[in-house]
Amino acid sequence: MAELTPGARFWKAFGPGLLWAAAAIGVSHLVQSTRAGADGGFTLLWVVLLALLLKYPFFEYGPRYAGATGESLVEGYLRLGRWALWLYVLITLATALIVQVAVVLFTAFLFSHVLGVGWSPAVSGAAVLALCALVLAVGKFRALDRVIKVVLLFLAVSTLVAATLILPEAAATETTPWPLGDVVVPLAFILALAGWMPSAIDISVWSSLWTLARNRMSGERAGVREALLDFRIGYVGTGFIACAFLALGAGVMHATGESFSPEGTVFSLQLVDLYAATFGPWARPVMLVAVLTTMFSTSLTVMDGFPRALARSFGALRRGLDDIPTEEVAGKGYWISLAVLAILTVIVFARFVGTLTAMVDFATIVSFITAPLLGYLNLRAVTAPHVAPRHRPGRLLRALSWLGLVLMAGTALFYLVTLIR
Repeated sequence: MAELTPGARFWKAFGPGLLWAAAAIGVSHLVQSTRAGADGGFTLLWVVLLALLLKYPFFEYGPRYAGATGESLVEGYLRLGRWALWLYVLITLATALIVQVAVVLFTAFLFSHVLGVGWSPAVSGAAVLALCALVLAVGKFRALDRVIKVVLLFLAVSTLVAATLILPEAAATETTPWPLGDVVVPLAFILALAGWMPSAIDISVWSSLWTLARNRMSGERAGVREALLDFRIGYVGTGFIACAFLALGAGVMHATGESFSPEGTVFSLQLVDLYAATFGPWARPVMLVAVLTTMFSTSLTVMDGFPRALARSFGALRRGLDDIPTEEVAGKGYWISLAVLAILTVIVFARFVGTLTAMVDFATIVSFITAPLLGYLNLRAVTAPHVAPRHRPGRLLRALSWLGLVLMAGTALFYLVTLIR
């Protein structure tokens, strides 16, 4: 068999970076970035950009490790010691339900509105979960890969065009000096914005698992170069889209002095109205579908990512490092984890009495507080002796990693102290 060219090897490996982007582009972008623009114009742009910079290394270490070793970060944690993998598992168990509830609840609101039905959150949420499970059961990773590519292309084009059209008006109305000026922004919201910008660090594990799944589907093992190029395309794309949503919030909401409602149903429609205000009334139904499909893709990746990571983790804890699977295949543990999370999500919906934004803020703050722990594990795994020196991060990336760890840990500690006081 003829050796593949570098371009052919990249296209064989292309996909996990977009899955990572789909998992990231959801609540953090549609909700938090837009709220940041609505409440303070471009005042909080520096938070978005700083989070993208400081958290970049820890996300990159997922595909880097998978490309360098042929293993997932789950095995990387286990090589550090069982304590490291158990720490990841405990953090995942503590946040998985909260994250899935926040993502699926927002999707369910939009789902009910598009269909024009008056279903309760529990019923509409169950419908979204059932549809996601059907896609994963019938099409498996191949369907996940194809659906995400189409959805992200549609969202990226529509969002960037809308932001470009509204940018002059948004820039003209923003006069607040950097970084905060006269705008009073609660520390809790800044941490919430940074917590999921571009996403929670634990999805770096998903990225490594999706890289292995892509290898199995394509029949070719992605090298470090191909895996990193694929990831960086997705990462840069999420950054642009985050800034675009912030610009939409600044241009439409902040410019008029309006603010987002804490009620999930109202918030969902206000978000879609950003597009209608930019393009005209004809764009509202189109963009309603665009935002719904975006949140559905996020729900789909979240519903796949958590069970995939938990099944692999418990399997690694059970079998150790002597029997590392050569293929990433969804087995019994995957479907059990998926079913349990789905059932618990519906139960939360049935008893849910809070607001969407409050739940999102809580989930993102938890992600921010646990970020330094997971970031440290990623850095330790990718610089371990069994990783070839040529595939380890360079001095600049390691320095950026330590800077990010110090700043995130210091900010999280400061916030916890303020809560105690």
